[in-house]
Amino acid sequence: MDEKHLSKRLATVASYVPAGARMADIGSDHAYLPAALALTKKISYAVAGEVVRGPYENAVNEIKGHGLTDVIQPRLADGLDAITAADRIDTVVIAGMGGTLITEILERGKARLAGVSRLVLQPNVGEARLRRWLMANRYQIVAEQIVGEDDHIYEIIIAEPSLVPFRYSDYELMFGPHLLEKKGPVFVAKWQDFAKRERGVIAQIERAQQVPVARITEMKQKLALVAEALDDDRN
Repeated sequence: MDEKHLSKRLATVASYVPAGARMADIGSDHAYLPAALALTKKISYAVAGEVVRGPYENAVNEIKGHGLTDVIQPRLADGLDAITAADRIDTVVIAGMGGTLITEILERGKARLAGVSRLVLQPNVGEARLRRWLMANRYQIVAEQIVGEDDHIYEIIIAEPSLVPFRYSDYELMFGPHLLEKKGPVFVAKWQDFAKRERGVIAQIERAQQVPVARITEMKQKLALVAEALDDDRN
């Protein structure tokens, strides 16, 4: 993968960045995403934020190598500290991290989200927790997509600020309100694999000398939700 050949995951993320956006890519690594968008002139400005010096230096070299220093600003900073009011960022991308970490970055940097009209988020795990944060902070989930690549399945969540609160059920938080509408083979594969692993864990736990009943009950409740989502009564 490079800036001219994004992975399927990053290409999907890129497709949700509005034309002409002033974007911040938090955890930008090599800055492949903003570089790809700048090279195709889809964005007008970008901040490539990195908290680790090695990836930050990779981003600096990538940006210089393509002559994009007027469009993309690399910043060595923690989370949303990479952006300032002068950047006039309207789109924030955070991709390739756990949902818990993305949630923490958003929570710590809430003050810097003023003026941001779109969040493009791709958690590797912990999607439900991230959706719960969005709901609690008055963001509407306007789109979602699920992508399979190299034996991994990724969910992309697009959220925009709302004047009125949006309420999502625990069921929608777990599976994604838009993903539930579309489902599709990748969605089915993800949750069938989850159910298979959970059944295996339950079988192991039930053989223990002291069976944690509360944990098994909670796991079976999740399996029931998965069965409902898949229109499959096995649990």
